Amino acid sequence: MAKLYFYYAAMNAGKSTTLLQAAFNYAERGMQTMLWTAALDNRMGEGTIGSRIGLEAQAHRYEAETDIEAAILAERENRALDCVLVDEAQFLSEAQVLQLADITDKAHIPVLCYGLRTDFQGKLFPGSAALLAIADSLVELKAVCECGRKATMNLRTDSEGNAVAAGAQTEIGGNDRYVALCRRHFRERLADAEARLAQPMAEPLAQ
Repeated sequence: MAKLYFYYAAMNAGKSTTLLQAAFNYAERGMQTMLWTAALDNRMGEGTIGSRIGLEAQAHRYEAETDIEAAILAERENRALDCVLVDEAQFLSEAQVLQLADITDKAHIPVLCYGLRTDFQGKLFPGSAALLAIADSLVELKAVCECGRKATMNLRTDSEGNAVAAGAQTEIGGNDRYVALCRRHFRERLADAEARLAQPMAEPLAQ
């Protein structure tokens, strides 16, 4: 029976590496996959899923208006499909997650989604919230905080390494912009950033 899986983690937990390993395992057994990634994340090149250890593969790109279900069914008209793998799944819309659920339930194709659970403020991404709600299987991949504990949160930083407490939910970046932290250290550093935001700006000196 096909299932919808959500593999989630903080930054630098090896989500893309795990996806690429899964795709390799299918290919090694003579089975065919269809890979997807978010169009807005082009750090590795457009339509490329890349990992920090150097593995990469080409993928179809999805945007907010992409009908993923229709695209997958059209692909299956031309070749067999044994599995669909989706990287950066936090950027899926709720409607797209429901489409992927239909792919598993009606087309009987397993769907493996990989992504972040929460943003830099500790809030759920829409795609992650939908997957957490309806996925058949939830699997947490482990990242490590600077203190050695399990990292579950993603802290956004500026060019000087200071925590960022405000801004758009989506801002693409890697180790230059994000740090994976345990809940305790995430909350401490985010609170410091919020305190800096709350401080009144110093008045200019009188001439």
